[in-house]
Amino acid sequence: MILKLNRHPLKEILLGSFVLLSAITASSQDIPAGKTYPATDFVPPLSLPPSLAGSFGEIRGGHFHSGLDYRTNQREGYPVYAAADGFISRLRVQIGGFGNAVYINHPNGYTTVYAHLQRLNTRLARVVKDYQYRIKSFDVDFPLMPIEIPVKKGEVIAWSGNTGSTGGPHLHFEIRDSKTEETINPQLFGIDIPDRIKPSIDGLYMYRLNGLPFNENTPRQYFELNGSDGTYHLNQSPVINFSGDIGFGIITYDRQPAGNKNGVYSIELQLDGNTIYLSALGRFAFNNSRAVNSHIDYPSLILYGRTIQKSFVEPGNPLGIYKTAVNRGVINLTDDKVHDMTYLVKDVKGNTSTLTFKIKYNPQSVIKAKEVQPGVKKFAYNQVNEYSTENMKLVIPKGTLYSDIDFNYDLAPKRRGTWSAVHKIHTRLIPLHSNYELWIKADTSLPPHLQNKTLIVDTRGISQGGTFENGFVKGSPRTFGDFYITLDTIAPVIRPVNISDGKSMAGLSRISFKISDNLSGIRSFTGTIDGQWVLMEFDAKTASLWHTFDDTTAPGKHHFQLVVTDMKLNSKTYNATFYK
Repeated sequence: MILKLNRHPLKEILLGSFVLLSAITASSQDIPAGKTYPATDFVPPLSLPPSLAGSFGEIRGGHFHSGLDYRTNQREGYPVYAAADGFISRLRVQIGGFGNAVYINHPNGYTTVYAHLQRLNTRLARVVKDYQYRIKSFDVDFPLMPIEIPVKKGEVIAWSGNTGSTGGPHLHFEIRDSKTEETINPQLFGIDIPDRIKPSIDGLYMYRLNGLPFNENTPRQYFELNGSDGTYHLNQSPVINFSGDIGFGIITYDRQPAGNKNGVYSIELQLDGNTIYLSALGRFAFNNSRAVNSHIDYPSLILYGRTIQKSFVEPGNPLGIYKTAVNRGVINLTDDKVHDMTYLVKDVKGNTSTLTFKIKYNPQSVIKAKEVQPGVKKFAYNQVNEYSTENMKLVIPKGTLYSDIDFNYDLAPKRRGTWSAVHKIHTRLIPLHSNYELWIKADTSLPPHLQNKTLIVDTRGISQGGTFENGFVKGSPRTFGDFYITLDTIAPVIRPVNISDGKSMAGLSRISFKISDNLSGIRSFTGTIDGQWVLMEFDAKTASLWHTFDDTTAPGKHHFQLVVTDMKLNSKTYNATFYK
């Protein structure tokens, strides 16, 4: 049997079994997905046996994972196939993020996304390169018309790679709602990933909320668990005593057949057989993904590296993954009965683990939050909040906080070589949903010619950007913390790897560099050969920058120039003559 190179090799061979398996998979899911999705429209994007390095909705740093990460045997270069008929709707080359990515719109109202690609097929690569040269930029993101590039199910559109922000070679695959741009769990469409392993539950936490907003001072109690193969119980404390408002949280993950820990699909908490909390990661909007920091116990993550998924919802949490949240999942009982609690944790295949324990109200069981100094102002999660002094001003937009806070502010002495005192803006243990505006007054001794080099950094040395306005430097941090003004007057560093002035580049396919910046970050890089713009490609993971020769560079003598500029417009220029 001869298979065409540009067709999915599994399409004809496995279509019948795939349809049957998809139907079985869909019918086995008794987890609320919000709606029914077509179970046979899409085929897998790779012909490899499916194995996941990352699941949909998995908790990542500051976001939920938006697709499936297919393993590619720690190699690049596997053919990537269009999952269904459609047209190329968007092409993207990104520094970091998705790297090389292809978007396909399909007649059924969904869009598939293929990311971290090593290279695109010939036609797509030509379209991208033409656009890069047209706007003179490596980083591009542009739409296409439906009639421009139609594709068929199983057609090779690219090859798997390791571009963008990755930890190793793999294919990131998504299915989105074409209208809303919400991303949806591909396994709800019958994209099958074999898995018979039940989720693991590694720890239980009880939070003494006591009618107060959740924060780093909320008392927490940890309960060790015993169990395996989907059945868990408390190691000690047959009955948990409590008083006042309480909430629960668990450490849980889904172990894949390959052995890695991935995210679970749903978490349900029952009180005496009644569901009081249920989250299900069927779909979510990208603009709400950062609320993962409210979904988890964020202070415990920052302080101890523990990912605890709370089973109660902060009032400002905008996520739509909560299918049930009676009283936001907060429990307040005052009777003298022993109550049964049950956690049901499922993966998207329906494999289920349970944790059972008992709770009882006891007015003597009191744990109060530690006493802290009162803040300077109360901030409400559902309104704009402002605070200012002679030397600082901040504005926190509505929707930035997940709960009310007792805002704290203080000053610390100026550090050597900086241009303001250290402004202590609340605590970095409170997560924020979006950026806020922060103005810090610069020292009057700041020379006027250096005003455009000012920026705000935190005490970890991380730039928050900044522009000088009327004696203040204005930045837009996305976290609370300790901030001050410094200068960036140092140009980026350019280190040639394989070129030098007067060198013969005959037989070499590219010119290569390493580039870096000390503080504000790389803003742009521009390469020219004989005064004409040429495409410079960049890999942020390795700080590698290169130009691949093409037919436009004829044999003979040439002049190459590279200009790298940082965010404060400090520039470095490299020049070399070479022979081809």
